Amino acid sequence: MSRQVELVFWDVQHGHSTYIKTPNNRHIVVDLGTGDYSGKIQEFSPLKHLKNNYNVQRLDYVIISHPHLDHIDDILNFDLLNPKVLNRPKQITNEEVMDGVQEKDKKKFEKYCEINNRYSSPVKDESTENTSNPDNWGGVKIETFTPSSCNHNNYNNHSIITVIEYAEMKIVIPGDNEKCSFDELLLSNRFKTAISDADILLAPHHGRESGYYLDFINLVNPRLTVVSDGRFCDTSANAKYSAKSRGWTVHKKNGTSAERKCLTTNSDGEVYIKFGYNNDNERFLFVSIE
Repeated sequence: MSRQVELVFWDVQHGHSTYIKTPNNRHIVVDLGTGDYSGKIQEFSPLKHLKNNYNVQRLDYVIISHPHLDHIDDILNFDLLNPKVLNRPKQITNEEVMDGVQEKDKKKFEKYCEINNRYSSPVKDESTENTSNPDNWGGVKIETFTPSSCNHNNYNNHSIITVIEYAEMKIVIPGDNEKCSFDELLLSNRFKTAISDADILLAPHHGRESGYYLDFINLVNPRLTVVSDGRFCDTSANAKYSAKSRGWTVHKKNGTSAERKCLTTNSDGEVYIKFGYNNDNERFLFVSIE
């Protein structure tokens, strides 16, 4: 068994999709964005890419942070990889999901609702699919936190926050969380412990001002922040994330490297991360871009 986690933050324009491979070769996807800003490939599908280029035949765990189009855009390819377990904010009903959907997007949201119904059976504690048991994931601890008390008129505030931990290193992956959901989650000591002093943070809400919440950022205290967004905009909080990140060495495929505090998929492309134990049993964190 490998002793490292491999993770990719895909460039999916103004959207989000992350792939995680555990040390025991299990496959996790968080969110289903599509497109490729740097490569100008509008139809890029991370799910198809995993199947065709990474030889992933089946996903073990999919997390959809919340049912907005830029987080479910690849959902028509969902069944190509026949995921075993699905996590999503169940408090949002199918009727609410379909309310106000544009005709051009209807098939995708109908697919989300069909999948939401299909994945309704609880995961058995004894099962190897149990996501709360690190032994099932090669020692990787997976924690998810789902806010539920906010008004349903803003699904951003129902976004699941995922924390991946291995070799005493953490990756924190929010959705489009805003103030209401942070206020709720930060009442939980378990949540505060899980996110504290992480290594990598995916900026909430694509790095926009609406997702920048100082108490949350101070607790996460990331070495490096990654922003998954299509282009710079007036509401970008990238400079604030840079100011609150500790910095880490980022390598390029051409052999150069530099200390960075904030990476953006719109300018840096895909972000590749490996972390765990090397052959000398030392912990390592390796970050690379094109």
